[in-house]
Amino acid sequence: MSALTPSPPTPGPPTPGVPAPEPGRARRAASDAGTLTLRVLLHYRHSPGLIAASLLAPLAMLLVFGYIFGSAMSVPGGGSYRDYLMPGMFMLVAVNGVMPSMTGAARDVGRGVTDRLRSMPISRSAALFGQTLADLLVSVVVLAMMIGVALVLGWRAHRGLADAAAAFGLLLLFRFTANWVGVFLGLLVGREDTAGQLSVLVFPFSMVTNIFVTTGGMPGWLRAAADWNPVSSVAEAVRELFGDAAPQTAAAPWPLHHPLAAALSWSALLLALFVPLAVRRFSAHGR
Repeated sequence: MSALTPSPPTPGPPTPGVPAPEPGRARRAASDAGTLTLRVLLHYRHSPGLIAASLLAPLAMLLVFGYIFGSAMSVPGGGSYRDYLMPGMFMLVAVNGVMPSMTGAARDVGRGVTDRLRSMPISRSAALFGQTLADLLVSVVVLAMMIGVALVLGWRAHRGLADAAAAFGLLLLFRFTANWVGVFLGLLVGREDTAGQLSVLVFPFSMVTNIFVTTGGMPGWLRAAADWNPVSSVAEAVRELFGDAAPQTAAAPWPLHHPLAAALSWSALLLALFVPLAVRRFSAHGR
C-alpha cells in the first residue's frame, strides 16, 4: 500500500514571467529593521565619542555623589550610601537613552534621511525600530561597563544571579522605552542642534527621583512628583532585585511599595503611548 501512496510535489524552478512570492509582512519588516539597525550602528562605530559620553556622565555623577557628597548622605535603615547609589547610576544609563535617540532622529530629519526612508517601500515602524534597537545594543555595552566599574569599586549584587539578571533586563526595558520617547521628541523638533539643547532637560527629570537620595526629606509637592516619577519606580525595583533597597515607611505611595509592578506598568504605558506617536509623526513628516 505504501508503494501506491503519492509523494508530495517538490518545488520546481520559477516559471518565467511569474513573479516570485513576496516574503511575509512581518518577515519583511524584521529584515528592514535589521538593515536600518546596522546603519545606525555603523554611524556609532565612526563616533566612539557618543558611547564614551554615555559612560562618562554616570561615572562623573558617581564621583560627585559617591565620593564627594557621599560622606554627608545617610540611608534609612543604616545601609551603605554607595550601595544605595550604585543601582541609581545604572538607572541613569537607562534614562540617558532619551538623548542619543532624540539627536539621531532629529539628525535624520535635518539631513533628509527621513524623507528618503519614507519614499522607500519599507515598513514605517522598521525605520524607527532601527534607531531604537541600535541604541539598545549600545546600552548593553555601556551598562556592562558600568557594572564592571561598580564591581571593581566593591559593589555586589546580594540576591543572586537570577535577580541580578532580572534587574539588568528591567534596566534594558526602560532604556528601550526611553529610546522611543527620544525618537518621538527628535522627530518633533526636527533639528539636531535643538535636540542637543533639549537634552539638558533630561537632567532635572532624573534629579526629581530617588536615584541619588530617598524622597522622604523632600517638600510634600516635590516628594509626590519624585515618588510617582517612572524613573523612581524602576530605580527602586532595580535596588530591590539587587538587594540594595532601603526600607519604606508606611506613608510611602504604592509605586515604592510595589516597585516591580509599577516599573513594568510604567514601561508598558510609555511604550503604548510613544511607539504609535513616533510612527504617526514619522509617517506624517513633511505633509
